[in-house]
Amino acid sequence: MSYLTLSGNDIVKASEIASCFSTDYINTIVNHDIYGVQYAAVLKNIYALGAGIAHGLDYGDNFLSVYIANAADEMAVFLKAFGAEHIVVGEHDSEDDPVTHRKSPNYAASVYLGDLLVTCYSLYSRNRMFGNMIGKGYSVKAAQLEMNMVAEGYNAAKCIYHLNQKIKASIPLAETIYKILWENVKAADGFKRIEEVMV
Repeated sequence: MSYLTLSGNDIVKASEIASCFSTDYINTIVNHDIYGVQYAAVLKNIYALGAGIAHGLDYGDNFLSVYIANAADEMAVFLKAFGAEHIVVGEHDSEDDPVTHRKSPNYAASVYLGDLLVTCYSLYSRNRMFGNMIGKGYSVKAAQLEMNMVAEGYNAAKCIYHLNQKIKASIPLAETIYKILWENVKAADGFKRIEEVMV
């Protein structure tokens, strides 16, 4: 079973499109948080790359769980600064939908927190694989050649870093991953900094 979120300003049209993708093994969800959905998708790739780096550096499962919890919090900080909606877990806009009986989406929904979790933990995640190689000492170029696939978090890290120069959200994890990938900060040194900023 997989979940797809379709986001659009016109919920009726988005629901019609979603129904075309709905099957016994694909559950479609509709919301109107276009920017939140898009930026969450970009950010989770950066954090998954960091999860891979942590694994490559031989950090354990406990560290990874704390890292992902902090990444989720940091993602929410960025999305909120950018004006995304429904960031608070446990808070919903209204009662359950009378037709689907679903709650209104919030940050705990599959498209935000769920997508972050699967991308960080999955052994099939390209970003996690790429980060794992960086953590093991591969250069960015060597990791790209070895994978022969695109790890979206690599370019996403640069885009979010520069975008955040205007937004000024506090995103030390994403900034550190950017510096490891783009400014030749050693992975071990970068993760020493990450250890210090996590709560």
